[in-house]
Amino acid sequence: MDGNAHIDADLHAVAVAYCEAVYFARAEVFESLCHKRFQMTLIEEGAATFWDKSAYLERVRGRTPFPGKAGYEILAIDQAGGDIARVHLTVDVPPLRYEDHLGFVHVDGAWKLLTKVFRTAARLEKE
Repeated sequence: MDGNAHIDADLHAVAVAYCEAVYFARAEVFESLCHKRFQMTLIEEGAATFWDKSAYLERVRGRTPFPGKAGYEILAIDQAGGDIARVHLTVDVPPLRYEDHLGFVHVDGAWKLLTKVFRTAARLEKE
């Protein structure tokens, strides 16, 4: 087994933590997970809306956690050289499902979320 297999497992664990933090509105997870230069971009109806780390944390803190099991799917993880990675996933924030493309950097011994570009993928059906 090469070194990348270990990093993939770590990166997958970070992706799961990200999805659960989105669903359960855990700002404290994003406080440590996001790089200090974190930038988030929503693409909606042909326009881009931007948030920095502090604005994103405020947004998460203002949300009520959802009950039940978190809804998400990790679609792909791609990394290069153990220093940079991209994670493609969907995560539910009822009543919407978002498609996220996350950019990570491995600095100071940990994966840090540097960029998030996302869009609404679907409207969830009420159960």
